[in-house]
Amino acid sequence: MAEDSHEQQHDGAGHRARLRTRLLSGGDAALADHELVEYLLMTAIPRRDVKPLAKTLLARFGSLAGVFNADPQGLANHPGMGETSAAAIKIVALATRRLARTGVQDQPVLGSWQALIDYLTIDMAHLNHERVRVLYLDTRNRLILDHLVSDGSIDEAAIHPREVVKKALDLGASALILVHNHPSGSPEPSRADIQITNRIAEAGRLLGIVVHDHVIIGKEGYVSLKAKGLV
Repeated sequence: MAEDSHEQQHDGAGHRARLRTRLLSGGDAALADHELVEYLLMTAIPRRDVKPLAKTLLARFGSLAGVFNADPQGLANHPGMGETSAAAIKIVALATRRLARTGVQDQPVLGSWQALIDYLTIDMAHLNHERVRVLYLDTRNRLILDHLVSDGSIDEAAIHPREVVKKALDLGASALILVHNHPSGSPEPSRADIQITNRIAEAGRLLGIVVHDHVIIGKEGYVSLKAKGLV
């Protein structure tokens, strides 16, 4: 019995060492998605085989992004998890958002468009509810404020054109970009998306505030209303 236990511990240690070697010496594809989650969980649960747990998390939340963007309480309550394990996953999600955000700070947003899309995708693409943001820009198109307007639908109940433009004036912003996500997955704009964009653009024109774009983020990609000629 003791020998079996020792052998299991030895195999576990060897497996972890092999994962560590692949992680440190390999490229971006060194570990599969379930192995990334597994390695994270190893730090929180050091003396247990966590490969099955990593696989059940991916199965439940649908993808690697789904796991990282999952509700903390949902993670903690998942069988085999707990607050320590949930925190290990959420700290990576937080660090990822912070790193992505650095790509859109202190430089012209329109000149670092892909960095902006990467940041917005990490923040919004896998949400199960709509999130509305307004990015306020200065005269050099640098980000002044990334304003989370609401976690709800993009309509005049959640986002008021006059309030959006007034905030731009209060901040000394000269331009803005509207952003929201479609939980359905498809980023194609609805009639309401186009109407609210036009109302905000019209209100902005009267006061010298330019609406550069309205970006819609979805699991299937993103759409720029400007690129479609709708702004």
